[in-house]
Amino acid sequence: MIMDTPNRTQKKLALLVMAAGMGSRYGGIKQIDGFGPNGETIMDYSLFDALRAGFTKVVFIVREEILETVKEKFLPKLQGKVEVEFVVQSIDKLIPTEYLNTERTKPWGTGHAMLCAKDVISEPFAAINADDFYGKDSFASLAAFFTRETQGAHAMVGYQLKNVLSEHGSVSRGVGEKDAEGFLQSVIERTSIVKEHGKIISKEAEGDRELDAEAPTSMNFWGFQPEIFKTAAVMFDEFLKNNHRNLKSEFYIPLIVNEIIQHKIGKVKVLGGGNVWFVVTYKEDKEEVAAKIKELIHKGEYPNKLW
Repeated sequence: MIMDTPNRTQKKLALLVMAAGMGSRYGGIKQIDGFGPNGETIMDYSLFDALRAGFTKVVFIVREEILETVKEKFLPKLQGKVEVEFVVQSIDKLIPTEYLNTERTKPWGTGHAMLCAKDVISEPFAAINADDFYGKDSFASLAAFFTRETQGAHAMVGYQLKNVLSEHGSVSRGVGEKDAEGFLQSVIERTSIVKEHGKIISKEAEGDRELDAEAPTSMNFWGFQPEIFKTAAVMFDEFLKNNHRNLKSEFYIPLIVNEIIQHKIGKVKVLGGGNVWFVVTYKEDKEEVAAKIKELIHKGEYPNKLW
């Protein structure tokens, strides 16, 4: 099947796929597990959507132990279509000697993953999780944004909070607030959000907080101009000074986003397009995710065989 013809411009546009997470709750390497009818991974669908939206480069952020597997799985599909880069996120990458902690066993989070790609990205880029299914409209929305916007203009694909909750318990979500012009004012990580008696409640130390069901929510689909790396690097150095002894501390992308908003370094537009989203967290999710993909194929959103 031929992909939809993208509305291409001369502007280069990169996709940063963060696939270095450990996936301890899944019990396997979920980034390369098959969910589509021909063994397609969730990454396959994101890559397919990005290519038909007009992205020109793909950068994979991976752990060393899955680097060769990811190359074998995705290079044959992408070669000749887009530029491809592979970057390893290791515990010691970009960490000054004085901040190294030999007891640490997990990466430093999504902000660190993004920084690991600073030497291979010089164009506007999207940053996404490898194990989230975002839907074709989200990629089209961000690609269109970058055809219009220039320096200092970043973006977040917003998903309505009511559409990204779980029927099986509490979830952690980055809940945003936007101004009248649609620019993000803040994104706050709410770590225990549940549905109770028809309401959406954030369980917090100071008591329950009711949340707006339509609040723009981050599912880690960001669009950045490349100058974000300079701000992120300064912030990461300060973060390490304060947190290098904490084995569980992580440097998240929303920390960077809040910094550029609060200090007026740049603006972050909340985009539409967040119409479809689901994620794989537990092994038990696999059957449900496969069924959702099958439904999208039946609706004509995707061909039965992607590549």
